[in-house]
Amino acid sequence: MLSALLAVLLLSPAAVPAPEPAADLLLTGGRIWTADPSRPWAEAVAVRDGRVLFVGSDAEAAKRKGPKTKTIALKGRLVTPGFEDAHIHLMSGARNLERVDLAEETSLPAMQERIRKFAQANPDSPWVVGRGWVYGSFPGGLPTREQLDAVVPDRPAYMDCYDGHTGWANSKALALAGITKETKDPVNGTIVRDPKTGEPTGALKEAAGSLVEALIPEPTAERHYALLLQALTLLNRTGITAVQDAGWTPGEVARFLPLLERARGEGKLTVRTRMTIDIPPDDPASGIAEAVRLGKRYPDGAIVFGGVKGYVDGVIESHTAAMLSPWSDDPALGKGTPRWEQAALDRAVAAADKAGLQVWLHSIGDRGIRMALDAYAAAAKQNGPRDRRHRVEHVEAIAAEDAPRFAALGAVASMQPLHANPDQNNEEVWSRNVGPERAGRGFAWRLIEKSGGRLAFGSDWPVVTPDVFRGLYCATARRTREGKPAGGWQPQLAVTTEDALRHYTIDAAWAGFGEKERGSITVGRRADLVVLSRDLLAAPPEEILKTQVLLTLFEGRPVWRDPSFE
Repeated sequence: MLSALLAVLLLSPAAVPAPEPAADLLLTGGRIWTADPSRPWAEAVAVRDGRVLFVGSDAEAAKRKGPKTKTIALKGRLVTPGFEDAHIHLMSGARNLERVDLAEETSLPAMQERIRKFAQANPDSPWVVGRGWVYGSFPGGLPTREQLDAVVPDRPAYMDCYDGHTGWANSKALALAGITKETKDPVNGTIVRDPKTGEPTGALKEAAGSLVEALIPEPTAERHYALLLQALTLLNRTGITAVQDAGWTPGEVARFLPLLERARGEGKLTVRTRMTIDIPPDDPASGIAEAVRLGKRYPDGAIVFGGVKGYVDGVIESHTAAMLSPWSDDPALGKGTPRWEQAALDRAVAAADKAGLQVWLHSIGDRGIRMALDAYAAAAKQNGPRDRRHRVEHVEAIAAEDAPRFAALGAVASMQPLHANPDQNNEEVWSRNVGPERAGRGFAWRLIEKSGGRLAFGSDWPVVTPDVFRGLYCATARRTREGKPAGGWQPQLAVTTEDALRHYTIDAAWAGFGEKERGSITVGRRADLVVLSRDLLAAPPEEILKTQVLLTLFEGRPVWRDPSFE
């Protein structure tokens, strides 16, 4: 009987350890920064079926190697989770790829020359369109039609500002739109006029820009699709594997959603997308209803709809942000005008909140930020507790007493580091307009962090480049690429490199309700990974700008590989 019992035990499956499942891919010999506090660092990662199978030592990872497993030797290189851009305009960025790009020009003559060359290279284009100019490039902070007429006299031309809140039209574009001295300002918009003659100068603030923009021919659907694929490659090249899109109109849903679906169906959607629907002050209910409808249709996966976005105010450079006290450069201009009355904003936010939607509110001035936070507090009081994660977008000039409210409300400070680039636009326009006291709290990342608030970083592309390394550098150094100013602009508000990485990975994923699927290198998460040429966490901030993405994996599949990486 004893011998029989021993035989049974020896043959029992419990007595034989189950073999480790074989991985499709092993990354070994690296410095794996996981963004997972339970295991911050590792040497190796194993991937199977598009998800992380194992995170740990090389020796343990080797147990997952099978006859078909592919191995990548990292040779000590840094691996991070795929980056997530928490505030982007994907299709606008894609369209901008075939327009005049003025983002890297800081002088009027340089911009004019770039526009001139583009117009000459595209003689058959009925319009000359571009974007990216900054206010500090123009005397007085705003462009004129004569400056654009000088380089494009033969056809309509329109250049959007880098922030998308002011347009620059030439005389032919103004004439085509029927904009004259008699034209009334549209709601939430200003046609800038010559103070002596009343004639339009060519600068169009906020909604006034739509008078011209509505006339610009749209690319065909096929051309849009080609531009989308270019944009996805561009994002993968900088290590981005997920984005959160800041507001679609019903027309954009009709035009662009089929393109995303096509890319997904063809296996070319190499960036996870989470979209929001715009809610205008005059009709928030329709936007809320559309967001609910699309949210039910796209609740998860590579295409998600989960929220609504509203604009509380404008921008500081054009004096359209909502401020608590008058502008420092010219108090006679007042304090800016919010786009919403507080009561109306409260009602719209409460309705969206009750419908289970996440709310994004573009709020740049200190009054605009306070209005957003007040609306979130009112919604929580009215609708009761739940996991909301409502967001304030941009948060450029916050009142000190409002910084702790992000943690108290569980709200996200969705901020774009490169908006704080201390170039001449910042010095000569942004800082001048708000004055030194408010500038001391400009883009207050560290202040919000210290008070327990959650930050999510993004780019606002095409407002600025989606290059994550430019954003990381500005977040940690608060200097221009040229290293100015030497000590950094408001350096007390900078964040550490590791915190900045968190804001581009796990914190950004959390802001989009995606932390259980992405944002960290954790067993079971999507295998969205990035291999970098430098160890950002063991180098000074200047090294960040020299960093390249060697490999981007989307669900374990290479979607970008630098030719130098073997």
